Amino acid sequence: MSVNRVTTRTAPEGLDDARTPLRGRDAELAFIEERLDALGRGEGGIVRVEGPAGIGRSRILAEAAAAGRRRGMRVFEGAADPDEQFVPLGPLLEGVLSGAEPLSGAQRLRDLAATPGQRFWLLQELGDRLREAARNGPLLVVLDDLQWCDDLTLLTFHTLAAGLSPHPILWLVAVRAGSVPSGVRTTLDRIRQAGAHGLALGALGDRAIARITEDVLGAPPDPDVLRLADRAEGVPQLLVELLGSLREEAVTIENGTARLSEGPPAPRELPSVVRRLDQLSDEARELVQTAAAVGGTVTVALLAELLGRSSAALITAVRESLDADLLAESGDRLAFRHDLIREAVEAGLPLPLRQALRGHAAELPPGSAASPVERSGPSAGRASADAAEAGRAGPGDAAEADRLRTDAAELAATAPGPAAERSLEALELTPADAPERPRVVAETIPLLWQTGRAAQARELGASALAAGGLGPEDEALIRLALARLAVQFDFSEAVRQARAGAALPGVSQTVRGRSLAMLAVGLSMSGEHAAAEQVAAEAWETAAAAGDRTAEATLTTVRSAVSFHRMELAESFRQAERSAALADALGVSTSLWLPEALWHALLSNTTGRTAEALAVAEEGIRITREQGRTAATRMWLMTRTRILLETGRLSDARADAEAAAPATDDPGPGNLADVTLRYVMLRVALHTGDRQTAEAYAAEARRMRSDGAPVVRHFGAWMLALMADYEGRPDRAMAELDAVMTSPAADRPAYAGLIDPADAPVLVRMALRAGAHERAAQAVALAEKRAVLNPDLPFLAATAAHARGLLDNDLAPLVRAVRLYEDCPRVLARASALEDAGRKLAATRKPEAVPYFETALALYARSGAERDVARVRRRLRAAGVRRRPSTAGLADSWPELTATELRVVRLVARGLTNRQAAEHLALSPHTVSSHLRRAFTKLDVTSRAELTRLARHRDNGE
Repeated sequence: MSVNRVTTRTAPEGLDDARTPLRGRDAELAFIEERLDALGRGEGGIVRVEGPAGIGRSRILAEAAAAGRRRGMRVFEGAADPDEQFVPLGPLLEGVLSGAEPLSGAQRLRDLAATPGQRFWLLQELGDRLREAARNGPLLVVLDDLQWCDDLTLLTFHTLAAGLSPHPILWLVAVRAGSVPSGVRTTLDRIRQAGAHGLALGALGDRAIARITEDVLGAPPDPDVLRLADRAEGVPQLLVELLGSLREEAVTIENGTARLSEGPPAPRELPSVVRRLDQLSDEARELVQTAAAVGGTVTVALLAELLGRSSAALITAVRESLDADLLAESGDRLAFRHDLIREAVEAGLPLPLRQALRGHAAELPPGSAASPVERSGPSAGRASADAAEAGRAGPGDAAEADRLRTDAAELAATAPGPAAERSLEALELTPADAPERPRVVAETIPLLWQTGRAAQARELGASALAAGGLGPEDEALIRLALARLAVQFDFSEAVRQARAGAALPGVSQTVRGRSLAMLAVGLSMSGEHAAAEQVAAEAWETAAAAGDRTAEATLTTVRSAVSFHRMELAESFRQAERSAALADALGVSTSLWLPEALWHALLSNTTGRTAEALAVAEEGIRITREQGRTAATRMWLMTRTRILLETGRLSDARADAEAAAPATDDPGPGNLADVTLRYVMLRVALHTGDRQTAEAYAAEARRMRSDGAPVVRHFGAWMLALMADYEGRPDRAMAELDAVMTSPAADRPAYAGLIDPADAPVLVRMALRAGAHERAAQAVALAEKRAVLNPDLPFLAATAAHARGLLDNDLAPLVRAVRLYEDCPRVLARASALEDAGRKLAATRKPEAVPYFETALALYARSGAERDVARVRRRLRAAGVRRRPSTAGLADSWPELTATELRVVRLVARGLTNRQAAEHLALSPHTVSSHLRRAFTKLDVTSRAELTRLARHRDNGE
């Protein structure tokens, strides 16, 4: 009979996950259908599909999109890619502007996305287009891999999803479970608060596994094949790839049943694992491969020994491997997320290398090598973590909580991310009524803040204070932590929290001294200089009595700021250097103002030591990025925006400002951003003639003018004065500065309402145009006083001579200013002095004015200051010069690009990812993305492949 005849054939070819029926997701699909039914009735909303890598998120989204189209709905589909984050809003624009029915106004949206400083208008335009489309029928917007979305996509998504909630628009997004960037975490929190529905995808059941195995292999599996399939532990992608790798060689169909040909097959590479490995940096890839070769769970110390590096040097690679979902934490060790992942990585290594690494690990002293772990549950890494959790006692296990707190304290200086997680775990294990809980809260707040979770940190502290029942010492510690957090976002809030903590009765001298030190910092940053000096004096006594070196480091920074306000810059530098040295010696985790070196960089920049300031800032960015200190990195980026502006690197300054842009849920108005990146963005817009962007930041300045912190009000007033002068209203510009100049003398800005010494000539020019001769004379007198008090700083002498030359309409001091500026890297200040000297000469000696104008033009052109370039060209034409001077600093074959944009383009054209290019140039990936985005726009290209072809043509003539 035919049923007994043995027939043998290989499994069918070409069958992959995209062609197999969707199995085991009936409940999830039913939920999607319910939401589509509601959408058809005019009810919008948000659905978040979440799950680990390979669990089938993308497949659920594809099925939902198909179901929407079957109902006649308009569907937009977009997806993020880890290597394509340089295109702002790329994933969302891909969805709404491509396909059969793109949104109207596509080119307008693309232009806004590619133009720096247009976020507000882009959000408005995209929102209007979606509202218009929704009036004609329900919309389904699908966005995959949210964890890889750029910041602008995240901002646009959660802003529009909330703002368009009354309209028939369903937002269906997928995100990887587990560790995600802080911006993604913030977005998830925001949509959760907006009422998003969650759809968590778990492992498939036995029936679904058997059905998928039959789909892939073309016949029902026998028990041996099913046991092999069970090794995927219900992860669809791993299951399909595992079976797909075997069907040609290791599986045959006999009598209608799929069987293994020769017993259990050897481990093989899996496509999804190979892709994830390829996306890692070289260091992270080596770490993962080494861990796979050793086998089992491993300690970081063992990996460091095998790789010949220190444990601290592996921080970034470990974090990258965890973020890629290849490795997971298992107690104090690392384990692979899944044993199949480990085997797939190991399969890609040569056998001699695997044997050598295992032999080396075995030769290490006892206790340093990893011990194998049995894997018997879903996801090996997760199973290990679960086992570790199961071995712990329940909440209230004080010993375990103490251990976690100790671990967090030890990790805080070099790895704040893992430290924050351990501190949170300790908090979970500590009962609400435990006497030590407030201390754990106070320890956790700064760790969350440092790792980019400021909103969560603030909520944690506010909840503890609102619950009440705190002793004075505990309350003071929590308020101190909140004051530290607020320094970045709300200067007045930092003052309020520190003052409240310092005023509590019965606190220890150490806590009181630190609270007073933090209060002095807050007052100094707020611009309340007299009060800061008074509080600092009291804090010194308290800190000295307690022997607290941490408070001493912070208070030395305040002393430096006080000396700066008095124009005693040599003393200010001396104190700043001492403060930075003290903070460095103590360790950054103990610093009350993170980090003190920020002030040293700003001080160096303001006094003309710009190269030194830039070096300090770049080192700060590098170190904090390596350590995972998100908050400190943003603060350093904000600081560098100011430095780059003054050096005339307008494109770079704008890129840094965009990279460090505040998140929408930052706790407070973002005062540090007010006095750095918002100010910088306005100045860049004025230099480049970008009126729309300038008006947007002038609106921010109007808000700043009513802030509780005097320094923010002063910045706002100066920004509005600059804007009024730009608009040709010098009288209005002077009126904007009236409030600053009538503020208490003790708190008045040291530069007569200015932000920087180089602004003195700007104010004089502005005042003279308004007929405010007395105001101009006042600015000159202060500039000259500052120069006399600090004779070792030629930059200050240059600004004083420049201002005097303008006031007296005298060529001699203007020429002196030009000479003094020659050795100073303040490009825009030097160009301005050259232009003013040329203008004075042009009145009577036009030929002599031309070299001044041409040098100024070259400097402005190198800076990308298009508005200034146009003005000087008009002056040259008036002087009889008709030729078009060259723009120095740009490669002949790339006239559209700045020097930094060109470096980025050439690296990308060589095949480097954004992250690799960022590492090569010592920039942040966000900054590289900004440069690349502008290069794409200037060169009119839309893909890396097109950019590479253009680079070969221009650079090599191919």
